[in-house]
Amino acid sequence: MGADTKERVDILGVGVDPLEVGELHRRLARAVRRGEHALFLNVNAHALNLLYEDEELRSFFGRAQVVFCDGAGVMLAARLLGRRIPERITYADWIWRLASLATAEGFTLYFLGGRPGVADEAARNLRRLNPGLEVRGTHHGHFDHRSGSPQNEAVIKQINAASPDILLVGMGMPLQERWLMENWERIDARVALTGGAVFDYASGRLRRGPRLLTDNGLEWLARLFIEPRRLWRRYLIGNPLFLWRVLGQRWRGHTHGG
Repeated sequence: MGADTKERVDILGVGVDPLEVGELHRRLARAVRRGEHALFLNVNAHALNLLYEDEELRSFFGRAQVVFCDGAGVMLAARLLGRRIPERITYADWIWRLASLATAEGFTLYFLGGRPGVADEAARNLRRLNPGLEVRGTHHGHFDHRSGSPQNEAVIKQINAASPDILLVGMGMPLQERWLMENWERIDARVALTGGAVFDYASGRLRRGPRLLTDNGLEWLARLFIEPRRLWRRYLIGNPLFLWRVLGQRWRGHTHGG
């Protein structure tokens, strides 16, 4: 774990770094320049619910150099626990700034995830705005993820041949985290980022909801309107469960003088 983790906010047993985008960029650039083998993972309420029930994944997040906030629910949880996370860094917005950073710094990228063709479309759109952006390769996320399978080995071989500064994995939670947990030590990249639906957003295949919702902590509601059948359980059951668990953590802290 990096030296910066002492400031982390403990939410349901997961340490979350209270970062603004500028500090995230500084840490990312530093990790690449130093040639580190660093994990930069993101969490929202859904992720923290998953991690609450999975000790192995929770331990994996504890080994990450950076865990940043990608959800208004995580910011609310920090406030309820007497801490503050200054900013929600969501890939639907941040991917464009990440591409600008990579272009300016000369960092190379590899995109892994999405349906066939989506990561390619995302790369084209990002290059259109950042002509110098170097995406060294892409691969869809629909392959046999089992460790040692021929398809999995072929994907790792392609990534290592590209040897990118930044590997962006967008396969959804918890698949992307499990895949990294099983394969990261064998991958030749300086930094790995987890990005969920990042390629769907960057390719233009997935639209965001109205700004009135997305700018006011209600991105989850906008996503629920767009994909109700896939996401209703995550939000209508998961969000209240997350709040209940955070309130339980707050109560336990108070009763133990924490």
